[in-house]
Amino acid sequence: MPTLNRPPLRVIVEHDSPMPMRDGTILRGSVHRPEEGGPFPALLVRTPYGEGTFRMIPVIPALEAGFAVVLQHCRGRGSSDGEFRPWLDEGADGHDTIAWITSQPWSNGEVVMSGMSYLAGCALQAAATRPPGLKAVVASMTPHDFHDGLKYHGGAFALGSALNWGAMQAMLGLQHAEEAGEDTGAGFAALLPVLGDQAAAARTLPVGSIPGIPWWREWTSHPERDAYWEGLAETLRHDRIEVPVMHIAGWFDLFLPGVLENHRRLGGPLVIGPWSHLTPGGSGTGRLDFGPAASAQAIGLERRQLAFLKGEDTGPAVKIFVMGDDVWRDEESWPLARAVETRYHLHTGGLLSPEPPASDEPATFTFDPRDPVPTTGGPTLLADPTNVGPQDQRDVELRPDVLCYTTGVLDADVEVTGPLSVTLRAETSATATDWTAKLVDVHPDGRAMSVIDGIVRTTAPAGTFTVDLVATSQVFKAGHRIRVQISSSNFPRFDRNPGTGRPAAEATEADLVVQHQKVFPGSYITLPIVPR
Repeated sequence: MPTLNRPPLRVIVEHDSPMPMRDGTILRGSVHRPEEGGPFPALLVRTPYGEGTFRMIPVIPALEAGFAVVLQHCRGRGSSDGEFRPWLDEGADGHDTIAWITSQPWSNGEVVMSGMSYLAGCALQAAATRPPGLKAVVASMTPHDFHDGLKYHGGAFALGSALNWGAMQAMLGLQHAEEAGEDTGAGFAALLPVLGDQAAAARTLPVGSIPGIPWWREWTSHPERDAYWEGLAETLRHDRIEVPVMHIAGWFDLFLPGVLENHRRLGGPLVIGPWSHLTPGGSGTGRLDFGPAASAQAIGLERRQLAFLKGEDTGPAVKIFVMGDDVWRDEESWPLARAVETRYHLHTGGLLSPEPPASDEPATFTFDPRDPVPTTGGPTLLADPTNVGPQDQRDVELRPDVLCYTTGVLDADVEVTGPLSVTLRAETSATATDWTAKLVDVHPDGRAMSVIDGIVRTTAPAGTFTVDLVATSQVFKAGHRIRVQISSSNFPRFDRNPGTGRPAAEATEADLVVQHQKVFPGSYITLPIVPR
């Protein structure tokens, strides 16, 4: 019988340890440290989601790796004092918390940070302040910018994720205020209908009038990258980050473009799995299960992250999960140097082919913003947690406002790995419009499973437009077909374009106009095809 000779690790835990910030605000958190030995380096994780997040942090593995662990509530959240202002205070508060940690008698003066999503943003924002003592960061599934890729994509407002996250944070703020003895009746009265039916709230017009979320008007009234967003960007200056950073991403995560841009700017190891924001490290996403080997556990990702934080990582520079083949693969860099950018042309009759079309006759459809194309899978963060990742598109493709372009049945596997985009020669009858594109894997049994999608908002009635589909690693197997969908909406992932040129956040029902669309030959998708 195997016998493990493991002595007990006795741990001292201090709950609600007070940590003063430079402005006098007291933040609080839990400190876990071995009872014996020391001094210790510390792993710091900061969260705006309350104590429940603490239970998800791998405290025991970190302690066994030799770290003390500090789990802190962001200001205005959990047991910390102050007012929560999304992203504004995290850099300075992270800097001050690191200073507090390094002043403790149990600290050896070294701190590392880790987290996912907002928590990873807290780590990067702290790193941008260059605090003495910070040595490394692991940043998972987090944006690189607060306008581009977080609240706006291709110029369109990321309505679904902003509404879902904003409503949740508004609720946490009201609970925090209630615990402090404040009257929260009016706040809950405004917020509860939004929380209770986000689908109905998303159809509110004007979009900017959705109630109950304190920061909503700021987010929606600044569609362009103006001084408001530039001010936030100053809290995440990549050129100020000097510590090594490890990046974790998911092919179906809404922050995939952010992670890839963080990696491009900062360098460091990159791991991309077949995961969404709500299934990080899992084996399945949406309607597809990629098998147990797809999980983070299968590749020992937690151990590798701790090794990286200790300065002992020996893993590959890039590790990606190749969907279709459903295997992990190590690479030397991202994007792959051997990938060949290949144009597949959109033919008006519905063919998708490497050969350019001979005719210049456009394909047409009519978009009515009162009846937008429903979001069906993709890199989402919606109130419905099942509406994410690869989903069967057959119902969507029955709509008259969705154009489909499809290859013939593939004789051999085609691997698409890397950044990809759709270039449209297009025209609208409206003053302004959106163009959406979606890459689809059509299976032999007829299932049309989404791979990745994107959008671009334009005020030009005609021209050449690029829809960024970010990136993927998908093998279209022999017997399958490659498909591209084109339309003008993806709701509620993105807000609806009224078509009048009026800012979408201000548009009323009376502003919505029917938009007659043309997509011309000369349009194509650029696929990074990897020779096999």
